[in-house]
Amino acid sequence: MSHLLLVGIGGFIGSVLRYWLSGIAQRWFDNAFPIGTLLVNAMGCFAIGVFWSLVEYREYFSPETRLFATFGVLGGFTTFSAFGYETFMALRDGEYVPALLNTSANVLLGLAAVAAGWMAAKALA
Repeated sequence: MSHLLLVGIGGFIGSVLRYWLSGIAQRWFDNAFPIGTLLVNAMGCFAIGVFWSLVEYREYFSPETRLFATFGVLGGFTTFSAFGYETFMALRDGEYVPALLNTSANVLLGLAAVAAGWMAAKALA
């Protein structure tokens, strides 16, 4: 139960940060391009890279802190950071085909799922 609370509290924090920072960026640049989402995704990817490098090479952070930070805060901030980390690790380990498949599948399946959901809801309306 304590693990669920760590993830939930971290997710709340990450979601609020995402909403706040993406809104600031969008208002600051004031254009139609979703710069807020791009900025948040890039920041989340940078943060997970720093965090897991410290975990892997310095053995920093307890398992609970890792759970809170990665699944909680960064998961609420952007799941794109997990995608970036997993793809980077595959590339780092020389697993180029799985990295390409992961990238292609996430982008294509994600777009197809949005389109399918859009069309399903439109058909019901």
